[in-house]
Amino acid sequence: MKLLEVNALQAWYGTTQALFGLNFSLERGGITTILGANGAGKTTTLRAICQTVKTSGDIVLLGQSTSRYPTDKIVRMGVAHVPDGRGTFTALTVQENLRLGAYTRRDKEMVAQDIERIYTRFPRLKERFNQQAGTLSGGEQQMLAIGRALMLRPTLLLLDEPSFGLAPLIVQEIFEIMKNINEVDQVSMLLVEQNASLALNLADYAYLLETGKVVLSGAASDIRSDESIRRTYLGY
Repeated sequence: MKLLEVNALQAWYGTTQALFGLNFSLERGGITTILGANGAGKTTTLRAICQTVKTSGDIVLLGQSTSRYPTDKIVRMGVAHVPDGRGTFTALTVQENLRLGAYTRRDKEMVAQDIERIYTRFPRLKERFNQQAGTLSGGEQQMLAIGRALMLRPTLLLLDEPSFGLAPLIVQEIFEIMKNINEVDQVSMLLVEQNASLALNLADYAYLLETGKVVLSGAASDIRSDESIRRTYLGY
């Protein structure tokens, strides 16, 4: 079943057009990755789904067209966005950041239980629960950003460059946790990632963007095994 369907999506920053008629979809329970060079439109695609940029076209989430919905309504439908740059509230503690992630919820007891689940998944965060987010390492801030997004209990998790600027061992740890979240909690994911090899190992399906257009799509395993595609589009 399709969780997300995007048809003829266009997006602008002021008068500058960034996306040109994107068509793609995401299966419920799956992980889809969007790949491409810097400036291809990957980040803009996530912002367009959240309606934080000017768009046209149709975005259908859970059978509802959300193209005219405000961002807060899309969030309440279960879309959680982990932006590039992590976006933690640096002056707040780890615990306060997590509580902020549950701002749309009223089930206080379950919120407390979910915070403990986050700490189980990310033990480093539990060790630093009372520490200001701005003093955490880059990897810890990324863990916190993902944990805060999970506090929404999302149906769809949008992840923008979760590996950026992190040491390989930390990246491996975070991607293993993301895989577990997908498999155990059945959280669907749309992953934007510069590290194509990493993304294709995690995802089920992939779309390649060039200058705001889809130029190739297919099963992640097929793209990963096609040397000509990797050399032409992905540079490895």
